[in-house]
Amino acid sequence: MTTSSPIGVGLVGYGLAGAVLHAPIIEALPDYRIAAVMTSRPEAAERRDRPQLASDIDALLAIDAVELIVVVTPNDLHAAHAEAALRAGRHVVVDKPMAPSLAECDRLIDVAAETGRLLSVYHNRRWDGDYLAARAIAEKEPVALYEARWDRFRPEAAAVWRNTPRPGAGLLWDLGPHLIDQALGLFGWPDAMAADVATQRSGAGADDYFELTLHYGEARAILSASTLVAATRPHMALHGTGGSWWTEGLDPLEAALRAGESPSRPGFAQGLPLIPAYRATKDGERLEAPVPAGDPYGFYRAMAAAIRSGGPLPVDPVEARDVVAMIAAAHAGEALPTPRGAQRLPVAARQG
Repeated sequence: MTTSSPIGVGLVGYGLAGAVLHAPIIEALPDYRIAAVMTSRPEAAERRDRPQLASDIDALLAIDAVELIVVVTPNDLHAAHAEAALRAGRHVVVDKPMAPSLAECDRLIDVAAETGRLLSVYHNRRWDGDYLAARAIAEKEPVALYEARWDRFRPEAAAVWRNTPRPGAGLLWDLGPHLIDQALGLFGWPDAMAADVATQRSGAGADDYFELTLHYGEARAILSASTLVAATRPHMALHGTGGSWWTEGLDPLEAALRAGESPSRPGFAQGLPLIPAYRATKDGERLEAPVPAGDPYGFYRAMAAAIRSGGPLPVDPVEARDVVAMIAAAHAGEALPTPRGAQRLPVAARQG
């Protein structure tokens, strides 16, 4: 896609997510230029795009070159920063989760409609290689049990905002949005949900374990994460009458970005390592079946097309809002809520 000039991006927040996981991908695409960063860290100005620095959201929104705001502040600040940007006439991308309450999510959706600005949520794991492989399998084979587990071994609770008793903190708000969004993309809205959420580490101020069981008739999807698993389990698995398929380890993009690799380098995506994956056939045979890494640029390419040529949003904010509805219900011990948006169809029902 070609444009007359790159989309000016204002990055709100410059922690790990902003500096390492978002900014390098944005800079790698010719459709964007990071025009400004809201941060107190002067090293943000040393980026390739040499952005202006702003001390607060008002100062950032006063910079005319900023057309798209990317919100990567702590979860409980998402709604305030996103709403300010929308009311200032900017398009907005919010890192997941959209906000830590349904009221805030609904308000953002309504404000985007009122202002005529685009609003999307960074559910970037839709472009992961293992998820894309799971979709391809689910399109062809019936699935009786789906498992997605995101294990870590961090016995000491770090002194960060995610481990404090504040809205949007805890493991379910951190990793749950990815796992839930992927499950909804594969199987649609469930019939029921059972949730187990706990705080297991001494000194942790928010949940650090969860397991959600989603019911689809007689089929089940189990989504879980723990901070006390040293011998990690398969990250993603599908089981059914045709056998089993599973992966070991995550899509390698985030590890590459954390290691300082540049997605602006030619061949970056093609050079990412394969994801170890396996198949066990109904005859008992075990086969290696590695899958390629996903598309690092998929979300932001789609967002540029939505801004410049009216293409579809990479993530519908109503779908992101319904992910928040499930997390809020799990925390409150409530029954599965009713989604605001149209229910996503299972991938097997989307063919033809």
